[in-house]
Amino acid sequence: MSRSAIIAAVIALAMATLFARLGVWQVHRLQERRALNAELVSRMSLPPTSVADLPTDTALAAYRLVEMSGRYDYDHQIILTGRSRDGAPGVYIVTPLIPDSGGTAVLVNRGFVYSPDAATISIPTWYEPEHATVAGYARPIPVRERSDPRSQTNPMAWRALDSARIAETIPYAVARMYVVDLAPGERSEGAPARLSAPSLDEGPHKSYAIQWFSFAAIALYGVGYLVWLETRRKRAVTV
Repeated sequence: MSRSAIIAAVIALAMATLFARLGVWQVHRLQERRALNAELVSRMSLPPTSVADLPTDTALAAYRLVEMSGRYDYDHQIILTGRSRDGAPGVYIVTPLIPDSGGTAVLVNRGFVYSPDAATISIPTWYEPEHATVAGYARPIPVRERSDPRSQTNPMAWRALDSARIAETIPYAVARMYVVDLAPGERSEGAPARLSAPSLDEGPHKSYAIQWFSFAAIALYGVGYLVWLETRRKRAVTV
């Protein structure tokens, strides 16, 4: 083979190896996604519990079903900005719930509200009855963000939840887990659109794996075709 053909073959083989590795990586991602989905199904099939009775390990408590009743504290609720739903911009409303049983308050993500700038809403419009029963799933509150997620102009508007800043802002103890309320939003006029249960689809990993393996096959085919062309050329020269 000519020097240029050898270089082209080496490059094609290197690309085929890279594409194959990316395909294998996507297969591993698919397996991880399936394992996570199975774990979520297992956790969400357990009977609902209270936040206080969740495992102390937040990783094990995540996505467990929760039911609780209490009183909303609208004076200390948080508006999570920059959210979207079905392509529409908006915010999430997160409100502390003081349990009827006493003890630590729990933040409740009451759902999505449309906002043209994904930052501002009419707060009083979205007050629900002060006493509420929440039924949803638990998520851990993230640990400190690198930068302060709170808006400098609107103390209620946050970019993300932050356990350290929550402790600075809310004047009482708050649980390390918050609850995503799944109860129907139609139960009261001021209810935001409730969020959905976690998606259990497998994502794009399978199609990505097929794509990368196809690229690897094409690269290998190119190497074989190049070798065939060089062989024909040598035979033609010999004749």
